[in-house]
Amino acid sequence: METLLGKTLAELQEVALSVGLQKFAGKQLAEWLYVRRVSSFDEMTNISLKGREALQAHYSIGRHAPVREAVSTDGTRKYLFEIQAPTANANARFVETVYIPEEDRATLCVSSQVGCKMGCRFCMTGTLGFHGQLSAADILNQIFYFDDLTNLVFMGEGEPMDNLDNVLRSLEIMTAPYGCAWSPKRITVSTVGIPAMKRFLDESECHMAVSMHNPFAVERAQIMPAEKMMSITEVVKLLKQHDWSHQRRVSFEYICWPGNTTMRHAKEMLRLLKGLNCRVNLIRFHEGVDRDFPASDEQQMVFFRDYLTEHGLTTTIRRSRGEDILAACGMLVNALQ
Repeated sequence: METLLGKTLAELQEVALSVGLQKFAGKQLAEWLYVRRVSSFDEMTNISLKGREALQAHYSIGRHAPVREAVSTDGTRKYLFEIQAPTANANARFVETVYIPEEDRATLCVSSQVGCKMGCRFCMTGTLGFHGQLSAADILNQIFYFDDLTNLVFMGEGEPMDNLDNVLRSLEIMTAPYGCAWSPKRITVSTVGIPAMKRFLDESECHMAVSMHNPFAVERAQIMPAEKMMSITEVVKLLKQHDWSHQRRVSFEYICWPGNTTMRHAKEMLRLLKGLNCRVNLIRFHEGVDRDFPASDEQQMVFFRDYLTEHGLTTTIRRSRGEDILAACGMLVNALQ
């Protein structure tokens, strides 16, 4: 049975017509789904009983609660959602989503795939392999479980640009007047840097975060196979061609080890990013990941940050959250399953 969640306004208008309702009922459906966020047809009180029965006979809403939850000592919460889209592995039907509360904001880290095919050596999620794409309904269902969100980051399981159709569809619904009417500036979508990012830049106004982790192509290729598909040099060249006015922002994520936070790496990063209006977020490596990477100490990260900032590249150290429940960057492995 088809789900209504994830359908655009034009598609909801077609749904209305298909069950004998007037075209304007598509707008009513959009309001019930995306503004009021109902979970049953019975709640759609301005649609006739006959119309609701016809809808229920052919469609489902597409909303469902997570099946498990874990709470970190720092207040971060991780949830396990069962997905509805088909997967190659019948047992791989779950993804993790991370809710990060702060004093003045609440951020949700959203998954876009079951596992990931990018194979970054330092990332636990990559050890899951790739099992399937999330539908727009699966993406939105993660988001709609929460009613106090201020920001979204597509930094959970998967490479968002590798599931771009469904990611763009969910972004349209989140930002369209008929949908949630969010500002795209409240949403950041990450990528390791693959050719599909060009389409994302052209078709979305949301922020972008690029996983760099090493500015040298040869060294980056040793830890990130995607470098061979699209080099970090090509990624930066494409970004420099884009118009970054209108408050849209690009940032670079940089997990830190002693081997990539040297003066040599700092100078190469400054050379590579010269002329691009961007910022760098340094991320502490989580040593719970079973990989051959020792974590940089705080002093080394502070030196690296200060050197880059003093030379004109705004750089911050991102505070790690939820490490004790495997909810921090690169640690999502469906452990709650």
